[in-house]
Amino acid sequence: MKKIIVLNASPRKNFNTAKLLKEAQKGAESSGAETEYFNLYDYNFLGCRSCFACQRKGSTTNGICAIKDDIRPILEKCINANAIIIGSPVYFSYPTGVFRNFIERLLFANHTYMVDKEHGGLKRQLDKVIPTGVIFTMNCPEELANKINYNIILDENVKSLNHIMGYAEGLCAYDTYQFADYSKYNCDLFNEEAKAKVREIQFPKDLEKAFYLGKKLIEMD
Repeated sequence: MKKIIVLNASPRKNFNTAKLLKEAQKGAESSGAETEYFNLYDYNFLGCRSCFACQRKGSTTNGICAIKDDIRPILEKCINANAIIIGSPVYFSYPTGVFRNFIERLLFANHTYMVDKEHGGLKRQLDKVIPTGVIFTMNCPEELANKINYNIILDENVKSLNHIMGYAEGLCAYDTYQFADYSKYNCDLFNEEAKAKVREIQFPKDLEKAFYLGKKLIEMD
């Protein structure tokens, strides 16, 4: 049975990012996958510490970060999985710090500084492809997101995953709800009625996309 690891890099366990990830999880399960879901904010860990243990000659880290902390068992699960999905809200143009910490730890241990003389570029550490989905959620409308280059910034994360893991695909959910009840907060920048309409019409479409992303990743050879 194929296995997919689902990772929530949002501090909120039941809001936009989590809902999309859980729908992607359902999509993978609909194709017979076994799934494990983790809230990364529950774990105490930092990003790469540049110890270079994974890059030393004769290294036995085997694609798993050498630092022994809370996140190491999950990194090992990812390397042994058939697919991965990770999601994060966008804060000030970037995914959460927890998202970046995890990606650094996952990717650096599977990165090489060795030239692939046959195909060009850098050699891949992994001897298999681990299809990876990346879900980003944001309060920002799509038109504004593109205007301020969110598409470029976020795509760089997907590109890094694509290179190291062998395949990565991104999904963005725009103009999402930031608060369950806007009346409780100082926030006159957004129109709650307009937000509610997007929530009613667009978010179900985003959930459907997430479902099929999970299904697609687990069905890839």
